[in-house]
Amino acid sequence: MNTQTQTPAAAGTPPQKNNRKRALLILLLVVIVAGAAWLAYELLYGRWHQSTDDAYVDGNIVSIVPQTMGTVVSIDADDGMRVEAGQALVHLDPNDAQVSYDQAVANLAGTVRQVRGLFSNVESGESDLRARQVAVDQARADVKRREGLVATGAVSREELAHARDILTSAEAALGGSRGNLQRTRALVDATTVGKAPQVEAAASQLRQAYLNLQRTAIVAPVSGYVAQRRVQLGQQVQPGTTLMTIVPIDQVWVEANFKETQLGKMRIGQPVEVHADLYGSDVTYEGKVDSLGLGTGSAFSLLPAQNASGNWIKIVQRLPVKITLDPKQLQEHPLRIGLSMDVDVVLKDQNGPVLAPARQAGADAKPLMTTTAYEKQLADANQLITSIIEQNLPESAKKN
Repeated sequence: MNTQTQTPAAAGTPPQKNNRKRALLILLLVVIVAGAAWLAYELLYGRWHQSTDDAYVDGNIVSIVPQTMGTVVSIDADDGMRVEAGQALVHLDPNDAQVSYDQAVANLAGTVRQVRGLFSNVESGESDLRARQVAVDQARADVKRREGLVATGAVSREELAHARDILTSAEAALGGSRGNLQRTRALVDATTVGKAPQVEAAASQLRQAYLNLQRTAIVAPVSGYVAQRRVQLGQQVQPGTTLMTIVPIDQVWVEANFKETQLGKMRIGQPVEVHADLYGSDVTYEGKVDSLGLGTGSAFSLLPAQNASGNWIKIVQRLPVKITLDPKQLQEHPLRIGLSMDVDVVLKDQNGPVLAPARQAGADAKPLMTTTAYEKQLADANQLITSIIEQNLPESAKKN
């Protein structure tokens, strides 16, 4: 039979081999495209951004503590309430402070009148000194006249001696009066009734008593929201005892913990995009790098790690980076202390410093934080002291 059969070699390349080759080509193309995409991402975006989700909201937590001891008789604020700077939060029993205050008022009034008496003694002493001087002049004139008459026999020597004794007595009285006047003047020289040392000391006592009375009403030093109220009615509190805290949530910031390998190009002032887990991707906060941490958490821990034993495993450390946020955005979308955040720092601007510059020193330097909640208390105390002094001055001094 001449029937010819076609061999597999003559049939061409097997289908399985062609499919394998095609799959390898597709895989190679995918790898090339993915590599190109990754390279483009790194060159155009990735190398200019550093991100972390190890970030949390931080802020000032202001402790409310009494400045004087006492028993709590009123609580005017609770957790979650909004309070303003200077608003009373807790009241202590004012009875003891009121008694001390009344005593200080009476003491100041009495001291003013005593000092007025010293000024009157000076006037009386000056009048007495003038009278003593007149008596001395008169006695001296009598002695001189009698000395001229002794030679003629019109005046006896005994009478002359008596006149001289009167002169000596008058001069002694004049010296005593002059000494008393000097001692009295030493108490009031170069001062006024209101500026006398005794009045100043009594005024200081009244000022302290007034402040102690005012401090029975414990006020908020800043505006914010009350948190962690611990105080209870009837509680006996001491200075330094934390009664509650106030959180000014319009002043919060973000503390992001970056790996040390991420900080090489990070600079102060670089822009930051921040997302809160609370709002998700719907809200994007605009912030900027405010400061870079000066040490890792382990370095500042109570018991820093010691690797002297030689059993050491290298662990990538993290450093805190403080990021401030836009106040307007915080007002629209408030945050709470401790919330989780996602942070993305844009590294393109490399002109900023790594360490913060030194703050301005001297009288013109402004404090980072301040409160005026207690200024009115001292101003009212000074006004009260001025009023009490004026009420105890003579009418002529009030008019002047």
